[in-house]
Amino acid sequence: MNTDQGSQFTSFAWTDRLRRSGGRVSMGGKGWFLDHIFIEGLWRTLKYECVYLRAWKTGSEPKPTTRKWMTFYNHQRPHSALGGKPAALVYWQKMQSTNPICSCNE
Repeated sequence: MNTDQGSQFTSFAWTDRLRRSGGRVSMGGKGWFLDHIFIEGLWRTLKYECVYLRAWKTGSEPKPTTRKWMTFYNHQRPHSALGGKPAALVYWQKMQSTNPICSCNE
């Protein structure tokens, strides 16, 4: 289990239970804010563009809406850090350039 160094993850009760169940404790170094910067940015964007705009009445309502938003985020939403392109497009372009499909003329 890789966590940050929050008190809930460094307490004896948590680490002891994790070790007794066969898990290992792994933590980023103190002040290693970059450990979680990308996922924290994603969660912030999800909250402001999706979650905070709705008033769900049940606990099951967010799942399909969040799934739809994640699809939009990855496949349609322009990302300024990616030159205005969607993340999935940039990912697949990179995959194709590093692992081109063989079109051998044998």
